[in-house]
Amino acid sequence: MVDLSQYLPILLFLGVALALSATFVFAPMVVSRLTGAHKPNPDKLSEYECGFPAFEDPRAQFDVRFYLVAILFIVFDLEAAFLYPWAVSVFSLGWTAWFAMMIFIAELALGLVYAWKKGALDWE
Repeated sequence: MVDLSQYLPILLFLGVALALSATFVFAPMVVSRLTGAHKPNPDKLSEYECGFPAFEDPRAQFDVRFYLVAILFIVFDLEAAFLYPWAVSVFSLGWTAWFAMMIFIAELALGLVYAWKKGALDWE
């Protein structure tokens, strides 16, 4: 016969996880109804994505600046992702790693200057 009491901690963990996830999903909806924050209007109910309405003519022109800013964010976010592990281990890697990272940072700085001069960071 199998001893099912060994599975009790797993079932308790599953029950707590389900209760917490249900609370995190439904509690904000209940609180918004009770506090009066749930007042739908056409502006709140409209779809909005990437700076323009989602359902338009596919041939309509759109602003590319949203995508350009997103790409620039990813580039400089990756710089931070590479900089942290390097900073932790720079003393054990030696001067070669230091010079390689300085070249990497200089290239990214040149890219930032180029984007700045081209007006990619200007917002109207």
